[in-house]
Amino acid sequence: MKKNIVLFVLFILPIVAYLFFASGVNSFISLPTITKEIPDVTTWKTLDSKPVALTNKITILGFIGSDVAKHKGNFFNLYEIIYAKYKDFKDFQVVMVLPDGTQNQVQELLKVDIKKLGTYKGWHFVFASPEEIKTFYGKLQLVGQLDNSLATPNVFIVDKKRNLRGRKGQDQKGTPEYKEGYNTIFASDLYNKMMDDMKIIIYEYRAALKKNHNASREI
Repeated sequence: MKKNIVLFVLFILPIVAYLFFASGVNSFISLPTITKEIPDVTTWKTLDSKPVALTNKITILGFIGSDVAKHKGNFFNLYEIIYAKYKDFKDFQVVMVLPDGTQNQVQELLKVDIKKLGTYKGWHFVFASPEEIKTFYGKLQLVGQLDNSLATPNVFIVDKKRNLRGRKGQDQKGTPEYKEGYNTIFASDLYNKMMDDMKIIIYEYRAALKKNHNASREI
């Protein structure tokens, strides 16, 4: 009997604890859609002149504004907590939107700051006029707004069909919950909320792949 108790404590209990904490705080089986089919950014400028698309990618979308240096700390939080975990996932990308004319600031950020962190594969910066950015952001149909520099500390999850995803409904306690973005200023928001929601998006993606694979085999 004692031997069984010892085995339970040493082997079974840690697994149960892991599953409990890995389940996160989100009560949604599928992450709700906040806005359906947001516009793509394929016509906007990039640093390397190669078009960037949101379609068929799991995207973290952000708006940096005209003062890039102001958001260095936010970059660090996002890089270390979210990007570093998913950077090797082939259909994952980070897309940052900035007003045209900030290209030199971004080059400096990449060469000096982000390079110190490591690779920035799958990390894209797109540039558009202030009017285009305002119009694009308006079509996201969000509660939060851009500041005067066209920036927000929030980043957003966009799925492969260009649906902006978040929390809309009730949490585990039955309290109404709405979350459209994740504040990069606060590491706790990225750890406790965004990480959990990213797990759901990745699970959805893998479940769809498995379903399609099984359907192909049946055919």
